[in-house]
Amino acid sequence: MNLNKDSRNNQRRIARANVGAKIIGMKIPAVSVLLPVYNSEVFLEEALLSIAAQTFGDWECIVVDDGSTDGSATVADGFASRDSRIKVVKNKHHGLVAALNAGLERCRAPLVARMDADDISLPGRLAMQAALMESRPEIALCGCLVRSFPEESVGEGMLLYENWLNSIVSEEEIRRDFFVESPFAHPSVMFRRETVSRLGGYADHGWPEDYDLWMRLFAGGARFAKAPETLYLWRDYPERMSRTDRAYTIPKFRKLKAHYLLQSYLKGRKEVTVWGAGREGRWWQRELIIAGVTPGRFIDVDAKKIGQRLGEAPIVGPGVLEKRLTGDFIVVAVGARGARLLIRDQLLEYGCKELEDFVFLA
Repeated sequence: MNLNKDSRNNQRRIARANVGAKIIGMKIPAVSVLLPVYNSEVFLEEALLSIAAQTFGDWECIVVDDGSTDGSATVADGFASRDSRIKVVKNKHHGLVAALNAGLERCRAPLVARMDADDISLPGRLAMQAALMESRPEIALCGCLVRSFPEESVGEGMLLYENWLNSIVSEEEIRRDFFVESPFAHPSVMFRRETVSRLGGYADHGWPEDYDLWMRLFAGGARFAKAPETLYLWRDYPERMSRTDRAYTIPKFRKLKAHYLLQSYLKGRKEVTVWGAGREGRWWQRELIIAGVTPGRFIDVDAKKIGQRLGEAPIVGPGVLEKRLTGDFIVVAVGARGARLLIRDQLLEYGCKELEDFVFLA
């Protein structure tokens, strides 16, 4: 895949659209809400009502209908006829990334708030996020805390992710766990349009388009924040795209992380230490070897594994890190619940510095 070529093409397209908006000379709102929709007639009215109910009124909402075959377009048109701030863009069905970029081209505000057609923004969302971005001009993107609903149908996995997502709020926490999982719920974010446009907007590489954008921002030195309030209700149901589209499967997340890990913390490295000789560790062993990075050793706490080998690499206990070699970098790939906190404490006890000497991948 040619990520750079795709990015340049998107940059040119979005730049042309932005110049066009300036030429028209229309009043520029403070916030553009970017809301793609595909066959979400049953939820769209509630989503748009939540935008209309915002305490912050200086917004436009760009609804991109991605070739829906239900009544989504009718619902959107009805709202647009009653509120001039709502604009409807009608596309052929080309998928989410194409819809997002089509909408981004038409967003005129300096700040863009994402929104999904099946979710709800609480009334103070735009006001609080816009105020945060205004007060901190160095921030490229901010999120907020979220709550999954309806309560009776939210699964255990979703609740675990929600709890983790809401536990990382400070910029330090966000950067620390950036490679663990996507640190933001995509539809809950607000970002600076110019910054994302310079990157070429969203990209489709067969893995999660939102996490990919965060990674590109991260690689470019962007700074992040999160409003410490629950401002977004995130609907969980079996038909949700993140549950049905192959781009959001665990192997795709791993491929994305591997791609950007090799461009950041592992750039120029020929050998690393992998903490974890289980399923996660074995997957990373294969991926690293393909990329030309050799796992020199594996660390594990399981006495049954210590002394064995994974390929050519020995499996050793954590105690070896007391005499860690200068320049040794550790990738932690342990998926067991609760392991991250224990491993982090142990690494810090050995004098390792997070993001300088080690990074978590799970």
